[in-house]
Amino acid sequence: MRFGRRRMSAIVIAVLLVGGALTYASFRRDIGRANERIAAGSTMLVTECGLIEYAERGSGTPLLVVHGAGGGFDQGLMIAESFVTAGYRTVAPSRFGYLGTPLPTDSGAAAQADAFACLLDALGLERVAVLGVSAGAPSSLELAIRHPDRVSALILLVPAAYLPEGGGAGATPPPGLDLLFGTALRFDFPLWLGSKVARSWLIGTVLATPPELVAVATPEEAATVYRMLEAVLPVRLRRLGLLNDAEVTTGMQRSDLERVQAPTLIVSTEDDRYGTYERARYTAGEIAGATFIGYPTGGHLLVGRGAELRTELTRFLLRNGSPPADAP
Repeated sequence: MRFGRRRMSAIVIAVLLVGGALTYASFRRDIGRANERIAAGSTMLVTECGLIEYAERGSGTPLLVVHGAGGGFDQGLMIAESFVTAGYRTVAPSRFGYLGTPLPTDSGAAAQADAFACLLDALGLERVAVLGVSAGAPSSLELAIRHPDRVSALILLVPAAYLPEGGGAGATPPPGLDLLFGTALRFDFPLWLGSKVARSWLIGTVLATPPELVAVATPEEAATVYRMLEAVLPVRLRRLGLLNDAEVTTGMQRSDLERVQAPTLIVSTEDDRYGTYERARYTAGEIAGATFIGYPTGGHLLVGRGAELRTELTRFLLRNGSPPADAP
């Protein structure tokens, strides 16, 4: 009997060791691919405001895509791919603290907006349409305020924005996100493992989107959600940006919204778990002529709204002087 128990214990330990080895090998493979993806997809550019990482895709009317929390140039490219039709020259920078863009001493939304203007100068772009998403909205908004001659049209999706009744906070984190920031988001392996064994929970917290929406989404939209989750890796190269975004969005003050001159479209969903709906509606109400589109469902990733939203954005850009290259 004793021999049988020892043998069983040895078998269990061996299985655990083999399983652990296979899991770690899978992690090393996936993180290696992630590192290769971000290493080959961008350009480092020295500007008057310092070093900025960015990527470009396509041709035609220039569109500056400003990524959200946990992003970088790669997330910006995915956002453009999801919501914008062909015919645009997508310029997707990595914001302060993300991937190859350093985190300067002054890393607030206004400084980031000035850095965008420096990037446009370095690229020889006088005016661009701007698409700012989530935590990328504050700096996108500041670009329109501080450099109005550079912005032909402004789109803010599920924006982190000021709300008087919210005490100035720009977002309401879902339960458990603080714990995630202090533990799993410090390293790559916990987030990778969570994406395999607790994907629905991460979609509900990190991506702030009801998982049940993803379960009934089209295969294409579900795949986009999973790509967004995987694209947070390597998180160690985004952590400074994440921490800076947390500081910026939780201590927001009201911007000079009356100074926004660009035609503006702001979109959110009622079930966004970051609570951007009322903030988006308030911001649109304070900008002269701005349009607000509010969906009852879709979560922070606007799941189920892809085709409809793509049509709305294209129509808005076409109507406001930023048509795609193939427009009649």
